[in-house]
Amino acid sequence: MRDGNRTVREARTVFGGRVATRPAVTLTLIAINVLAYVGELASPSFVDRFEMLGVLKTQFGQVIPGYGVAEGEWYRLITAAFLHVPLSQGTFGITHILFNMWALWVLGPQLEQVLGRLRFTVLYVLSALGGNVLLFLVDPGQPALGASGAIFGLFAAFFVVGRRLGVDTRGIAFLIVINLMFTFTFSGISWEGHVGGLITGAVLAVAFAYAPRGRQQAVQVAASAIVAAVLIVLTVIQTTALTA
Repeated sequence: MRDGNRTVREARTVFGGRVATRPAVTLTLIAINVLAYVGELASPSFVDRFEMLGVLKTQFGQVIPGYGVAEGEWYRLITAAFLHVPLSQGTFGITHILFNMWALWVLGPQLEQVLGRLRFTVLYVLSALGGNVLLFLVDPGQPALGASGAIFGLFAAFFVVGRRLGVDTRGIAFLIVINLMFTFTFSGISWEGHVGGLITGAVLAVAFAYAPRGRQQAVQVAASAIVAAVLIVLTVIQTTALTA
């Protein structure tokens, strides 16, 4: 029986991923976000230590050494994507995390099922990174936090995958437009994070969904590696410019 099982091909999704019966990655991401929020409530300095910040400048425009992505705290590019506006900052504090976790729960399981866990994880992480890298390039002195960059990446992927599968994508298109309108209408929202995540998610989704069947895995791996490399190179270039 054991030898026979070795000859059975493992079930794969249409995009080459392993079939996921449970949204394990989605649940894990939600758990990490919630735990990070608990950390924020427990320690007021938690946000300052892990939020997205390229450089910290004094009122005279001088950069404080050792503080920010440009000063070597590169982890902020990722950790900021798991933080949200604290409760101490009013009603928007709880609304921020609730909306993002709702969107993750609605979109995550479906994308995780059709893409597979590994591709879904890559999509989420690189979309989050893409949003923070764009912020680092455009406004490195502006602090930011939230999973919105990753969520916008999921929005883009949901649209692209839906188009590839021939399903009605008007609903997700409307949601993207509405959220972009909010992004550019209200102050205090990092449009760079949202747009960066949207672009990164769209690029990865196109590679995942439209890769030729015969070279599917190779194209998907190459696209993921190229996107990651571009984001890293852009970060290094901006860091060099800011610290020169």
